[in-house]
Amino acid sequence: MELRHLRYFIAVAEHQSVRLASERLHITQPAVSRQIQDLEQELGLPLFERAPRGLKLTAAGASYLRDVRKAMAVLDDAAEGARRVAAGLLGRLRLGCVENAGWDGLVPQAFSRFQAEAPEVALELSVLNTPRQLGALAEGALDGGFIYQYEPLPEGVAGIPLLEHDVVLALPRCWDTGHDENLPVALSSLADRPFVMLPREAYPGYYDRLIGACQQQGVHLKVAQEAGTETAILSLVCAGIGAAIVNSANLGRPPAQARFFRLRDLSLPMPLTFVSRLDAGNPALARFLTTLQGV
Repeated sequence: MELRHLRYFIAVAEHQSVRLASERLHITQPAVSRQIQDLEQELGLPLFERAPRGLKLTAAGASYLRDVRKAMAVLDDAAEGARRVAAGLLGRLRLGCVENAGWDGLVPQAFSRFQAEAPEVALELSVLNTPRQLGALAEGALDGGFIYQYEPLPEGVAGIPLLEHDVVLALPRCWDTGHDENLPVALSSLADRPFVMLPREAYPGYYDRLIGACQQQGVHLKVAQEAGTETAILSLVCAGIGAAIVNSANLGRPPAQARFFRLRDLSLPMPLTFVSRLDAGNPALARFLTTLQGV
């Protein structure tokens, strides 16, 4: 049995005529009649009663018509679903994001526009630092991600440069340093203060560049404590444990007990990049890339 048998059967049943069905299907009458006969032979029962004025469904034929219509509707839905998946309008998209990049600006704008354009795509967001995102990408656990790129990308991974953040100084609000928040601060003026930092193993590329930039200014940070994320770092800053050098993206969600200052003598560009595998086969990812480029 083939789909054409069912389509011919539905046409004949609806028109109660082989001639009218053949005109609708643009198929010759003998061809339509032969397909109906083949179908009846395969089922082992008559679907129509032949009469001088046309055809009439048998009781079995009427029952079969109801079920065939349901089956064809399912197949039509399946075809439409496949087309929507191929167009990136249906499915699942797994993206990674460094936490502070998703609070303001380009990243949330891209998510918002993509969901408006493809509301039937389930967007699954994982908040991970850059090394963990690249690891998840290599394992196939992510389709793409927003990272800060300090090192060449692994083989088989493509990147789209998006924008650059910089670093800012975060000070506990309980510290009375006498600094004006509207004026940049010299990092060297705080060299004797305790600092909170990421451990090197959490983000080696960023850590090495930051320490190197500080040393170029003759500043050797007194690290009082380490924390694995900038959210944890800022929590410790708020508690008065120490100062911190953090991503300027944190300005989009400033904690109540910390103050941010621009740095007069230190700049460390943080290039935000969207990465994905070159062999990615997810159509939803291709659509997201188009959306991202538009944003």
